[in-house]
Amino acid sequence: MTDMNILLAGFGGQGILFTGKVIAYAGLMEGKEVSWLPSYGPEMRGGTANCSVCLSDAAIGSPLVTNPDILVAMNLPSLDKFENDVVPGGIIIVDSSIIKKKVERTDVKTIYIPASEIAENAGIKGAANMVILGKLFKETGFCTPENLDKGLQKTIPAKKMDLLDKNRLCIKLGTEN
Repeated sequence: MTDMNILLAGFGGQGILFTGKVIAYAGLMEGKEVSWLPSYGPEMRGGTANCSVCLSDAAIGSPLVTNPDILVAMNLPSLDKFENDVVPGGIIIVDSSIIKKKVERTDVKTIYIPASEIAENAGIKGAANMVILGKLFKETGFCTPENLDKGLQKTIPAKKMDLLDKNRLCIKLGTEN
């Protein structure tokens, strides 16, 4: 794996910060240098939320990702705000269930995945973030499958451990789409 600067962005309640934390823990399991920096608006749910995650073989100078290698956009305002910040040759992953607009740039790889629809069809409404995590994993191989699962297990609170298998299923669905 090469160094990765990932920016995940969407509305509060979409699991943006949780997804970033799973990636960060998976990176730790890989023995990488890691930073995880959440950012969210004053609203608890429905406000803006984004999360910077850096994975590196070397020390990380700043946890803030201003020019991501990878952008995960889970709503239109996030795509509009961050699309032009992605480095040329980077990746933009879009939840096409929610965002109907197409990425205008031609110097990045764009991946459209109907993550919300996939999660809902699986009977796991609200787990689009895990579908996107599966797609990100498939496209980048940022860690081993075992370390991704360890990161997921580490991140899920004990009182919600009953959701582990549903999260695993959504990650698997993301890798298959």
